Amino acid sequence: MSHVHGPGCRHGHHHGHAHGAHGQGPAHHDRAFAVGIVLNVLFVAVEAWFGWRADSLALLADAGHNLSDVAGLALAWGAALAARLRPTHVRTYGWQRASILAALANAILLLVAMGALALEAVQRLGAPHPGDAVTVMAVAALGVLINGLSAALLMKGSQDDLNIRGAFLHMAADALVSLGVVGAGALYLAFGWAWLDPLVSLAIAALIVAGTWGLLRQSLHLAFDGVPEGVDLVEVHAWLRSQPGVRSVHDLHVWALGTSDVALTAHLVMPAGHPGDAFLIALADGLVHRFRIGHPTIQIEIDGLPDGCVRPARLE
Repeated sequence: MSHVHGPGCRHGHHHGHAHGAHGQGPAHHDRAFAVGIVLNVLFVAVEAWFGWRADSLALLADAGHNLSDVAGLALAWGAALAARLRPTHVRTYGWQRASILAALANAILLLVAMGALALEAVQRLGAPHPGDAVTVMAVAALGVLINGLSAALLMKGSQDDLNIRGAFLHMAADALVSLGVVGAGALYLAFGWAWLDPLVSLAIAALIVAGTWGLLRQSLHLAFDGVPEGVDLVEVHAWLRSQPGVRSVHDLHVWALGTSDVALTAHLVMPAGHPGDAFLIALADGLVHRFRIGHPTIQIEIDGLPDGCVRPARLE
């Protein structure tokens, strides 16, 4: 068996990192989180005040939801900062898993908030009463602007990072709720339908729950070391097996270190012996460009060792 030693590895592995494959830099996300938190704290105060004055369930519920979003944004930002902490001899992967846990917490927080909104809306449907529609519409329109801006700041980063996607969904959901409030207010002015306010709240809650379910499923999947979305393990196995000199591949695992960093371990059986570092460098480049796997650990074997997995995935 041939071993290759890399930085930070002690037991015969080559350990490579590929950087720059995850979109926007941390500074941009920090600004987006800071702006979003400040704007939403101010808006919660404005919305709660006018919601109380106008006696609007939609505004008060939206203010409560916005408050939960402030907590969600702070949680996501804290996780993003924690993920950038350097690894230590105690936490060898650092705190990258915090971003997965924050995405999971954000999904649960959003679902709980929508459940509370739906419950209150059902109760209000039984006894609808009119409110100050003009005030409601004005405040909700401000909410569309603020939440839309916050969502726009996080939109690009949400494409590659599940943690940022959770924060983005919160902001986009708030913009949708506020837009629904504007529509409900306009219809109330036109037709006097007091029951429309809670009905719109129910409809929007259902839409947001449907949209959040994917975030909950994905974050829970990653929390249990599932193969990240967009990575086909069978395709990865076939690609590794197709490399020059590789007779077989075993003990292959792919999982997420965080919401934007994917790791891989694999044993490659190469009867001709170790092909040199150039092979491993090319392998790491191929993994990051084809599969966005930026943290590979490869072990080279000549005859093939017994598979270390208790229940290995059957890919051959």
